[in-house]
Amino acid sequence: MPYATLDQLTDRFGAQMLVSLTDRAAVATGSIDTDVVDRALADTDAEIDGFLRPRYVLPLAEVPPLIADLALAVAIYKLHRYEPDPKIQKDYELARRSLEGISRGAIRIPAEGVEPETSDGTGARMTDRERPFTEANMKGFI
Repeated sequence: MPYATLDQLTDRFGAQMLVSLTDRAAVATGSIDTDVVDRALADTDAEIDGFLRPRYVLPLAEVPPLIADLALAVAIYKLHRYEPDPKIQKDYELARRSLEGISRGAIRIPAEGVEPETSDGTGARMTDRERPFTEANMKGFI
């Protein structure tokens, strides 16, 4: 299941912007090149999976809204062949930081199949040898 779709990209950024980013034919067709969009969305999915894989079981059964939002920011950035405008650059950087937070566990997403980080103990654990001096062997000194 893709994290973002062409319809979501069109709704968020507008058809005209997508036409200008994807219409790469020698003679402009004036329409969205779905192959270019599909490639950018596949690259976006791969990038997001790289961040989610350490903490979540993939594929996710349902795409959380936060992941869909981050996927849109990453995908529109990937559609740019040249330097994007500052807003798109900033949104991409924020999305990367959020994905890093998800990977570290600082940000949790409501997803099924979460592999919780478990620990057998609650803190420092010590192992010590048997005490050499006990009440039994110190009889007469205590």
